[in-house]
Amino acid sequence: MVLETKTAPVDTTETKADTFKRLCGKRVANALEKIDLIGNCANRNQYEYTPEQVEKIKQALITKVEFTMNKFADKAKATTITFEL
Repeated sequence: MVLETKTAPVDTTETKADTFKRLCGKRVANALEKIDLIGNCANRNQYEYTPEQVEKIKQALITKVEFTMNKFADKAKATTITFEL
C-alpha cells in the first residue's frame, strides 16, 4: 500500500516579511492561548498549589519571554529552557 502525502503548494511570491507575519501571527496567538491554559490552573476550587510553585511558573515564563525577545536583538544564542515544578 502506497501512502500519498499532500503538501500545500509553495507560494514563491511570498516575501520574507509576509512569511514572518504569517508564521509569527499564528505562533504568538498559540502561545497566548497556552498561557491562558496555564492561568486556568489558578482555580483554587480545582487545584492546590503553593506560592513557591506559582513563583517558579512566573519566573519560567518571564525567563523564556526575555530570552525570546533577546533573540530579536541578536543578544542570545539558541538554548533550551526546561521547567519542572
